[in-house]
Amino acid sequence: MSLPKVDTIWMDGTLVDWDAAQVHVLTHALHYGSGVFEGIRCYETPDGPAVFRLVEHMERFDRSARMLLMDLAYPVDQMVEAVKETIRSNRLTSCYIRPIAFRGYGVMGLDPLPAPINVVIAAWPWDTYLGEDALSHGVAVGVSSWRQRGVNANPPAIKATANYLNSSLARIEANKHGYAEAIMLNEEGKVCEGTGENLFVVKKGVIHTPPVSDGILEGITRDSIMAIARDKGIEVRETSLVRTDLYTADEVFMTGSAAEVVPVHSVDGREIGNPGPITLDLQGSFFRVVKGEDPTYEAWLDRV
Repeated sequence: MSLPKVDTIWMDGTLVDWDAAQVHVLTHALHYGSGVFEGIRCYETPDGPAVFRLVEHMERFDRSARMLLMDLAYPVDQMVEAVKETIRSNRLTSCYIRPIAFRGYGVMGLDPLPAPINVVIAAWPWDTYLGEDALSHGVAVGVSSWRQRGVNANPPAIKATANYLNSSLARIEANKHGYAEAIMLNEEGKVCEGTGENLFVVKKGVIHTPPVSDGILEGITRDSIMAIARDKGIEVRETSLVRTDLYTADEVFMTGSAAEVVPVHSVDGREIGNPGPITLDLQGSFFRVVKGEDPTYEAWLDRV
């Protein structure tokens, strides 16, 4: 998937030319994964571009940095404005947004604290992560042989660059086996999440999703879908799941800022079936919300 080029990237408080947004090859994060990031989407609405739950994303970005003892030097409200500035600078009506903070050039070794901190915000046009066809027809997924990171090893509460090595290994494995995406179990064998998505299972009209304590990232799209479902009167339970719960589900779907709301039509070759009514209802509601067509959730939209 090639990366489309736009005009500018926000780097340490200044908009710079896309091609000038470079770092030294001895940048600490390049060698040790000492960085945190976010994935955010901006959608075209009748009232202009709007970023979905921007403040919540930047608050999580700030929390991730603080847990790694990284001083970003920019308060959340300033980073929120920097995101909007980046979108406006590139004249984007809809886009994917990638804030990243990392330990930069100047020191080497496993103690990261002496390294300087760089903060970058980039935005570019990017279609839904797993493809438009996935939204309407669903995807085939496989349970990975790679386990998800342990809560006391690489804490999932920190959206850290280093946390995604095993996600990459799982995604490579899934693709080589003919699946669009992988589902990862935690070290105890409980269902965790996709490589970049949270997971939901529907059984007898009730939605089940793994709890944060099972080692998942506390996703913002996940939280949004849970809120929308409950507002519709659909019961949502945060419940530990095992592999066979996926095989016997009435519906399975995945959520994430990049992937949005994606139905799953099979797991490990076991057919779940076409996207089910609850999945399609929530998917439709989600897209109405992010496109500014549902005033009930206007507070989730940050106008550019």
